[in-house]
Amino acid sequence: MSTEFAQKLQTYADLIVKVGLNIQPGQRLVLGNIMNFGVNIQTAPLVREIAKAAYKVGARFVNVMWGDEELQLIRLQHAPRDSFAEYPTWQVSGTVEYLEREDALLGIVGNDPDLLKGQDPELVGMMQQTATGYFQPILSYTSRMAVNWSVAAAAVPSWAAKVFPDLAPEEQMSSLWEAIFAACRVNQADPIAAWQEHIDQLVARGDYLNHKRYTALNYRAPGTDLTVGLPTAHRWQGSGRVTSENGIAFTPNMPTEEVFSLPHKEQTEGVVTASKPLDYGGTLIEDFSLTFAGGRVVQVAARKGEALLRKLVESDEGAGRLGEVALVPHSSPIAHSALLFYNTLFDENAASHLALGQAYKLSLVGSEGMADDEFAAAGGNQSMIHVDFMIGSAAMAVDGVTDDGALEPIMRSGEWAFDL
Repeated sequence: MSTEFAQKLQTYADLIVKVGLNIQPGQRLVLGNIMNFGVNIQTAPLVREIAKAAYKVGARFVNVMWGDEELQLIRLQHAPRDSFAEYPTWQVSGTVEYLEREDALLGIVGNDPDLLKGQDPELVGMMQQTATGYFQPILSYTSRMAVNWSVAAAAVPSWAAKVFPDLAPEEQMSSLWEAIFAACRVNQADPIAAWQEHIDQLVARGDYLNHKRYTALNYRAPGTDLTVGLPTAHRWQGSGRVTSENGIAFTPNMPTEEVFSLPHKEQTEGVVTASKPLDYGGTLIEDFSLTFAGGRVVQVAARKGEALLRKLVESDEGAGRLGEVALVPHSSPIAHSALLFYNTLFDENAASHLALGQAYKLSLVGSEGMADDEFAAAGGNQSMIHVDFMIGSAAMAVDGVTDDGALEPIMRSGEWAFDL
């Protein structure tokens, strides 16, 4: 490890702790499971730096739930076919113990996008659905922003090889790390100040849209003609600044380039075509489209992964409805890199996107303490899943629909169409 790389890795860890999580003195930090497995053991160099950074700002204890994604593949290849309803519930209960104490949660993504390629889609879907069901106690905390939590990424060899297939193996990892550092503003002269400026811009975009009070969004692009209704009390936010129920301002995703809100669960009509592949639990779903009527997916099509996509939207009653709308300019640093990361954390911040499944309650004004049935009556979707997929491109146009049905430009050619 070169001195320069070690310094960048330390800076990145500091950003995750100070900007992403905003760890407070006395808080504990758990690096927990992301659905199917714990923190990938190959990400250990970054995890160790995060632990150091957390203790430096006053963390009381840092605990890591380690995992090995290869065990998923081994399971699919060798486990009894009737065993895929099994799940390590201790990981969930252990994580929930931290969340109940208002401690912080961090997920580290770094995985092989092709890990489960060629495996039985029925078994993959069953494994995903089981994990999603058991994950609900954790999702109940993160979806309502009960505590400060975040998700960041670390380079691993299999992911680096997928993103940079034409480079020599020794160059693939360094190139992916540099792409991660660039996307997370590690290379800026003052990374924390750069993040604060960026967050301020996202907040200002959200304030503009909140002032407009559009009733719906209309999306147009090749293969896309979609109208997404918005609840009356919807609230736009820049995801760079979210305040948890325990009063801590944090950044849920690093990187982040989005301004997001929630759609009305019954008011999506038309067809939308994804602009990037979706990596869902180690399986790529490619060249896919969804057709909506009355807010629900009524038709799916995909060149690859269609069976898994169908199983995904049938996971529960709300899985085939939208839970998030997010706007991202095509000129974002991640889009500007011209890289396809095969990783939702990065690819969703290169393009405007939607999410199937659970809506965030904080995206609805007055939702604090709101019961689930009240949230649903106001238009909020509820589901075991929350899966983002990318739809934006340089050809995307987005209009806001006013009370009288007029269209006002929000995006043109994938870029913001209004000045602040």
